Amino acid sequence: MEERVIHEGESGAIIGAAMAVLNELKPGLDEKLYENALVVELHEMGHSVDQQKRFPVHYKGTLIGTLVPDMIVDDKIIVDPKVVTAFNGDHIAQMIGYLTITGLRVAILLNFKRAKLEWKRIVL
Repeated sequence: MEERVIHEGESGAIIGAAMAVLNELKPGLDEKLYENALVVELHEMGHSVDQQKRFPVHYKGTLIGTLVPDMIVDDKIIVDPKVVTAFNGDHIAQMIGYLTITGLRVAILLNFKRAKLEWKRIVL
C-alpha cells in the first residue's frame, strides 16, 4: 500500500517559492527579508500566509507566554526561514515544539545562507 506524504503539494509549493526568492535576492541578506519576500511569492501563488501568528502557551492551566512562529502557510504548515551555516538539533527541536503547541503536523525549515536552498521537513 502506498503511503501518502502529508501536505505534499503545499510543501512543494513552499520550497519552490523559497527557491524563486533565493534565485532573485541571492544569499547574504537578513532572514526577515527572505521571510517577507516569501510571503509575497506565496501570495502570488494563491496561498494564505499568517506572519507572526500568536499562540498562547499554558502550563497546568496557567498562561506562561506566547509562541510566535515566523509563518504559517495555508493554516497547515509552519515555515521558518533561516540564514545559518547548517541546521542543527536546536532548530529541529524548536519546530517540534512549535508543532506541538500549534497542533499542526508539518514544519519546514528553509536555509537561505548559500546559493542553493537547503530545506528540511519536520513531521509529527
